[in-house]
Order: sequence, then structure tokens, then C-alpha cells
Amino acid sequence: MSHKSNSLKQLALQKFKKNFWGVFSFYYIVLVGLISVFAYVFAPDNSQYANQMHLAIHSKKPGFKVMMLTVPSQLETKQSVFDKLFFGKKNTDTEVPIKEYKVKEKVLAYKEYASDGLEGAEKSININTFPNNLVQDFIKEKTFLFGTDKYGRDLLSRVFVGARISFFIGFVAVFISLIIGVFMGSVAGYFGGKVDAVIMWVINVTWSIPTLLLVIAITLALGKGFWQVFIAVGLTMWVEVARVVRGQIISVKEMQYVTAARALGFNDFRIITKHILPNIMAPVIVISAANFAGAILIESGLSFLGIGAQPPMASWGAMIKDHYNYIILGKPYLAIIPGLCIMSLVMAFMLIGNALRDALDVKN
Repeated sequence: MSHKSNSLKQLALQKFKKNFWGVFSFYYIVLVGLISVFAYVFAPDNSQYANQMHLAIHSKKPGFKVMMLTVPSQLETKQSVFDKLFFGKKNTDTEVPIKEYKVKEKVLAYKEYASDGLEGAEKSININTFPNNLVQDFIKEKTFLFGTDKYGRDLLSRVFVGARISFFIGFVAVFISLIIGVFMGSVAGYFGGKVDAVIMWVINVTWSIPTLLLVIAITLALGKGFWQVFIAVGLTMWVEVARVVRGQIISVKEMQYVTAARALGFNDFRIITKHILPNIMAPVIVISAANFAGAILIESGLSFLGIGAQPPMASWGAMIKDHYNYIILGKPYLAIIPGLCIMSLVMAFMLIGNALRDALDVKN
């Protein structure tokens, strides 16, 4: 039996490998996952939430370059390597975009950057402020590959850090929906009768409420925030899983292997978990992939409405909200870039769901 099971898994894997878009989507999702986990390693701005603002260079086009003077702070910040790696650096230094500078005696004179043909303010600072008086080590040309947002923050860094919310909400929401949905669907489908009627009533009531409205209600009850959105989205996505599991169990619970398990005296819990669920997981896996995409879209919608992840936390939906009016102001990339990120990740999950559906279909 195990040999047959392994051969079916290998056959499904071979079919999946032949699907170009499925494999491509898998590697793309892995890439986004790595960027999400190690966002502050890849991001040019590794400050917490990539929130280093420079109002003088706001809304600049992709590829914009400027000289950046970093004025070291006298404050000492104690931060572990783990904290820096996963939560960003607590940056107390001051970054100043400059147009030109010169060192005369023991004074650094510089002119601040100003756009639109304006002249920046001329300022000076004692070079003793810099360790070992090495001024040149603190003046570097900085390139903003995706440009800057309306607050002068590095858009590429914000996209990397924002990927964390969109990516992980899929995992948390699908995990919650699987736990509730598989349990409710299994109980309803296996036992039937009044139990099935009660659970189906709960499912139909939940199903009749608009998803976004239900998420908003749960979010307002739990409060605005990062984890609250994760839980709220998960609590609204279990219905689809429960309906699929219920339907699958109703169709297989009278099959010979289930009857044989009952004849051998196995209890209901063992029959459901060891015999039925492993044989009906294919459609559940497919719908979970679709739920990943749905969770990302719902979170983006909540962030756009202002009740998702709260500032200064980066979120693709919030980035679109902050910059959608720039579409008609000649700088559409500020909203299009995070929009394309959402679209590509959702598309990847949908494509991998289709590939899994084809690979797990035993009829083909």
C-alpha cells in the first residue's frame, strides 16, 4: 500500500514538473518568500520598516541618484544581530541629501539638495563629529532603483519589507482556515443528520455575509493591527474549505476501504484522520492555493481602506493607498509598482493551484 502511495506521489510530482507555469510560479513564490524573511538583508534601506524619510527627494523617478551625507548620532543603540536581521536596524543617524560639499580646515560645508530649480540651504558641521575625522566615509552616492515615495523613502526597500505582510498573511490565513474548515467539514460530512444541518446552517450564514464586511467587523472588534488582520482573514476563509471537505467525505464515506475500517473496529477519529482525509486532500490543497491569493487581495484591500497594517509598517496595499492619486499627477509608478507586486504574487498562487489540480487529478 505504501509503495503504491509513493508511486502516486512520484507520478503527481512528475506531472507537476512538466507544467512550466506551475514550476515557474513555485520558484517565484520561493523567491518572494526569501525576500520576505530576509527583507532587511536585501533592502538598501535596512532601517526599521524602511522608514528613512528625505522630504527633499520625494517622488523621484526610478534610477534617481543623489549624494547622501550621514551624520552619526551620539546615541548608542544596543541591538542583537537577530533583531537587526529580521526587524531592521534602529537607525539614529541623520541622513541628508546634498548637492555639493567641501572640507575647509576643520569644517565640512555642504549645500542641501533641492529640486525644481531651487537652491538648497548652505550648512556646515565640525568634522570632529565624524569618527577619526573621515568625512569621505560618510558621503556616498545613493541610487534609488525604484525611485522614492511621497515621503522620500526608498520605494524598493518598502516593496521588500511590504512583501512580508502580503506573503505571510497567506500562510497564517490558510493555516487558520484549514484547521477550522477541515474540522467542521469532516464532522458535518461524516456524521450527517442534525450535526450536518447545524454546521451547514453556520456555513450558510457565514457565506451570506460579504467577506470584506465580515473582515472589517472582526478587525474592528479585535483592533487595528498586523496580527488582527491575519486572524480576521483566516476566520473568514474556512467556509470554502469546510464545504469542499464535507462534499468529499460524503462521496467517499461509503466506499469499501471506509467500510473495512469500520469492520476492523477503528474509531471514528481514526477513520477520518487516517483513512478518509489523506484520500481527499487533493482538492483541499488546490483550494488552499486559491485561498492564498484571496488572503493577499483581502489584506491589500484592508490596507487600502486604512484598517490593515498601520503606519509606519510597510504594506503593498497601503503603498497604493498613499500614491493612487499620483497616477494622474504624472508619477503612476508609485502606485503601479506595488500593484504589480500584488498582481504577480496572486497570479503565481493561482497558477500553482491550477498546476496542482492537474497533477493531483488521477483521471489524467
